[in-house]
Amino acid sequence: MAEMEIVVLDGEKMLNRREAHDHLAGQLELPEYYGRNLDGLYDLLTEREGPTRIVIRHGNTLLSWLGDYGRALIQTLIDADRVNPGLEVLFDGE
Repeated sequence: MAEMEIVVLDGEKMLNRREAHDHLAGQLELPEYYGRNLDGLYDLLTEREGPTRIVIRHGNTLLSWLGDYGRALIQTLIDADRVNPGLEVLFDGE
């Protein structure tokens, strides 16, 4: 069995859409072609192979800075978790 990859997403590093997608691309090692949008993120996460745990830290900070887009981003991660059995999304209790 493959070892679980743990990816930490830090809401304090996602203060606007550009920074959010820069952080997502770097932490998740996303290919350049993903398009830096939530549809592309969803597609890549649902197709991701191997066990991956995504831990979201400072989720409240992310929501306070990104508002509706932050909520949509979190929902995209949750939706991908539901579809991909190898993906697990957790929220750090901060």
